Amino acid sequence: MNASSVGIDSGETVLFSDFQDGGEMWTGKGQRERRNHITFSAPYRDIPTVHASLALWDVDNATVMRADLRSENVTKEGFELVFRTWGDTRIARVRASWMAIGPLPQQDDWEL
Repeated sequence: MNASSVGIDSGETVLFSDFQDGGEMWTGKGQRERRNHITFSAPYRDIPTVHASLALWDVDNATVMRADLRSENVTKEGFELVFRTWGDTRIARVRASWMAIGPLPQQDDWEL
């Protein structure tokens, strides 16, 4: 792989806004999870490395703030952005940013 074959894709997505409609991240307790499928703008040649981070985290300050954000099930075409919380944490809304870096297919690529 050379430097001209490396691709970078990025984006931002609202994972949920449960405060508005009384969703489980705001009203629930215990283990909760939200998954969002992200599709890359173009497929990679091999599975890329994906980094995810919180861009917005709107939480209730009366409870302990617990969160786990991960990129899971990464393929050449996309991945799942997964947010988890537990206990009595009340989360109104979350927006996450992500960036994928990996090799892009080239015109002269071929397989045996």
